[in-house]
Amino acid sequence: MNRFSMGNYLQSLIAISSAAIAFSFLVPASSALAADMDAQAKALAKLDDDWSNAAATRDAERVASFYAEDAIAYPPNESVAIGRPAAKKVWAAYFADPTFTISWKADHAGVSKSGDLGFTAGAYEDSYKGPDGKLVTEKGKFLCTWKKQNDGSWKAIHDMWNSDSR
Repeated sequence: MNRFSMGNYLQSLIAISSAAIAFSFLVPASSALAADMDAQAKALAKLDDDWSNAAATRDAERVASFYAEDAIAYPPNESVAIGRPAAKKVWAAYFADPTFTISWKADHAGVSKSGDLGFTAGAYEDSYKGPDGKLVTEKGKFLCTWKKQNDGSWKAIHDMWNSDSR
């Protein structure tokens, strides 16, 4: 090897080594970030499960506490409910029927890179006695957008659900 090609070889070797060292520092950092996001998404899915458990108590105030003050709920076959008090009214109307039950499970959850917005999505099932006195069971899906509040808690800001075709 002549002197010129040896210099190029050493420069290339140094550049490759530097890149490998930098990469070795970045991979654990990005893996830790991904693990943290996964942990945040799991925490959001757990919060959504807690919300479903609250609905099982039939306490409209408790269910409404999961909404932000300015939240928007999109109940099926009804007008949009703007604000926590309006969402509470929707749930109170459901719970006024003593035969009404509902539960849901988040199958998907995610949190934005910034960590201030998230979503949950999944399936729900509700039941109630229809006008003919027979039990009606509906299955459907939901999508909820969550926002991290100033105190660090998560609150639902957009909550939409609808039943599957019958």
